[in-house]
Amino acid sequence: MSAEIEGLLVEAGIRVTAIRLLVLRTIRDEVEGVFSLADLGEKLSSVDESTLFRTLTLFSERHLVHNVDDGSGVAKYCVCRCEKHDHTHGHIHLTCTRCHRTYCLTGVMIPAVALPSGFVAEEAEYVVKGCCPHCAGR
Repeated sequence: MSAEIEGLLVEAGIRVTAIRLLVLRTIRDEVEGVFSLADLGEKLSSVDESTLFRTLTLFSERHLVHNVDDGSGVAKYCVCRCEKHDHTHGHIHLTCTRCHRTYCLTGVMIPAVALPSGFVAEEAEYVVKGCCPHCAGR
């Protein structure tokens, strides 16, 4: 597994360090769905917050994670599992109005939007607010 994680860093053009390996392994294997810096800090309490922030920023720039704006005002991230880090076709996120967790719905793609002439889309975010399966079943 460590060789696979190291390969992901190398493929993304990121210099391999022990902290970057630890963070990437943790977010790929131990964090489910969308997470915040605080969520990651709970998993990696031995790593200071500024190091985690810089690492997540680098991972975002190199498309190992993507930022999720769920309207909470807190920076959230999701592990990118796209082929060759292709972000041209984003997926939808759902924020549960009851438990306030945000989920990546990787199988539900953002629909194409026809823009007026002269406009060029560069990125899109699509957040649906509703109930997650756990909360809907209560």
